[in-house]
Amino acid sequence: MGDLLLVRHGETEWSLSGQHTSWTDLPLTGHGEEQAKSLAPLLTGRTYALALASPLGRAVRTAELAGLTGIVPDPDLHEWDYGGYEGVTTVDIHRTRPDWDLWTDGVPPGPAGHPGESPEQIGARADRVLARVAAALATDAGDVVLVAHAHFLRVLTARRLGLPPTEGRLFQLATGTVSRLSTEHGRPVIAEWNRRP
Repeated sequence: MGDLLLVRHGETEWSLSGQHTSWTDLPLTGHGEEQAKSLAPLLTGRTYALALASPLGRAVRTAELAGLTGIVPDPDLHEWDYGGYEGVTTVDIHRTRPDWDLWTDGVPPGPAGHPGESPEQIGARADRVLARVAAALATDAGDVVLVAHAHFLRVLTARRLGLPPTEGRLFQLATGTVSRLSTEHGRPVIAEWNRRP
């Protein structure tokens, strides 16, 4: 059975400043593009049974610069809908809600079409992706690679390990990194995390 590789997109202006970024489709910074290019040695030379990316430009561009081909956009890989906290930093939120925590308190509704999402809703999306991942890995045709966003990939990791979506809080994920989920004795495990060349 192959491995599941998780690629967090390269740096953007908002990931650098700590602003919550969901649907705002910011480009990679120059540094973010260099981060993406540097991932190629970690990703090339593998056979992929499935290669998916968030449809947002920062994820697609990261995949391209990292040398991945045959990437299929998948809307389920979209980042957490931060609702009314889109573009807002945690520091700013704490000025009015000092005890706020994304994982337990959620987000307020945002503009039309962006009601915000709960960890459980993200978990349901992650479970759909993991069903496609499991089917691809069962073919023994190679690994699976997902190029997406920090909070979504953290929830997906929790779900892959059999944990509730809120336990994604345990997995800090840096920009421009590759993480690898594998199996040991038939159970999912973290084999590598936040790897850079």
